[in-house]
Amino acid sequence: MSAELISILVLVVVFVIATTRSINMGALAFAAAFGVGELVADLDADKIFAGFPGDLFVVLVGVTYLFAIARANGTTDWLVHASIRLVRGRVVLIPWVMFVLTGALTAIGAVSPAAVAIVAPIALSFAARYSISPLLMGAMVVHGAQGGGFSPISIYGSIVNGIVEREGLPGNEVALFLASLIVNLVIAGVVFVLFGGLKLRGDGVLVEAATASGKAGRVANGSGSGAGSATGTGTGTDENARERERGKGSSEETDEDTSRLNPARTATLAALVALVVAVLAFDLDAGLTSITLAVLLSTCWPEDSRNAVTQIAWPTVLLICGVLTYVGVLDQMGTIDWAGEGVSDIGVPLLSAVLLCYIGALVSAFASSVGIMGALIPLAVPFLAQGEIGAVGMVAALAVSATVVDVSPFSTNGALVLAAAPDVDRERFFRQLMMYGGVVVAVVPAVVWLALVVPGWG
Repeated sequence: MSAELISILVLVVVFVIATTRSINMGALAFAAAFGVGELVADLDADKIFAGFPGDLFVVLVGVTYLFAIARANGTTDWLVHASIRLVRGRVVLIPWVMFVLTGALTAIGAVSPAAVAIVAPIALSFAARYSISPLLMGAMVVHGAQGGGFSPISIYGSIVNGIVEREGLPGNEVALFLASLIVNLVIAGVVFVLFGGLKLRGDGVLVEAATASGKAGRVANGSGSGAGSATGTGTGTDENARERERGKGSSEETDEDTSRLNPARTATLAALVALVVAVLAFDLDAGLTSITLAVLLSTCWPEDSRNAVTQIAWPTVLLICGVLTYVGVLDQMGTIDWAGEGVSDIGVPLLSAVLLCYIGALVSAFASSVGIMGALIPLAVPFLAQGEIGAVGMVAALAVSATVVDVSPFSTNGALVLAAAPDVDRERFFRQLMMYGGVVVAVVPAVVWLALVVPGWG
């Protein structure tokens, strides 16, 4: 049995054990990276650690640290109220606002993970407050980022168009952008319908009022029953009214508190703006910038940030970093190239094309989307040269397949969504993201192959 095949089987075993024994998959993946790297691939510790995603580690820690402070001092609540006012109370529009916002950020040049790192914590805080499915909100953010990710001036678009030019293939920048935008827009629409988007109330004020009224009603029904049986008079109704008034007053006080800016919230908002400017305008690292801003806020308002470090999603950090370290070992061993070359040697261009799309989707769910596109597009050159498959459609299909799966919790974007979600059962949310990512991996490559490759575009 070849070393490459052994490494793939070990990855399958890691998934099975993590699923059936409730062990952190990242810890298992670190052990697998050590075992396979040392015993099978003859890699030393330095080469094994070369696959450790230090940049992603810093991004996950920095962003969740900064937004833990923002949650502690009420800044995220203020942003939620501001968002509600912006859409005039129509909660149903908020997921689409997040889709458009992340899409606009990536379209004008933001790296996709940076855009998600900026928007996801706000979007998921909003989801927690208004009982919107975190899977719905997270998917809208990620698909929005990927929808704008291939504009001619974007990072992904520039990289793919550069690879196409270097390989001497015919290209179409607008077609690439539209293919990604339309696919992600359609997926976002399907997700919106399937995960409760149509059931969202139109008025955010009504949501809170209904919740407060329901609580007051439950209290009132209990007291009213007792009063009615004891006295036989209308005092139960009077008590109900007093309970409702108390609930109303409490709700108004809470709303007033979360809608007011104080120095800590103003500074936190300034820090978030500084993060956006630093990442987009000065191309600074999102993780290091986030940690720096979080430390400055902690220094000025230590009472708000005392517990922020404990709220960093450490189990998620371990999980993602462990899996990606193992994927790095696979890369060092040549497993990914081995699989891609095996597919390209099949000799049936259309079959090779769909298999490359699936390899791009599957590997990208765990590794760098840009890296996978850079490896797979050159592998497609031999059968593209035969003229049986259109280069524009094939490149677009590979690009979409390799990026649309970034909602997987093992990808950078999916990991950011998982880490940013407040007040959720994180293990359950992880499984939801993993199953959703699996569905995307299974379905989307075949769909884009049928739509873009089979007709022979370009």
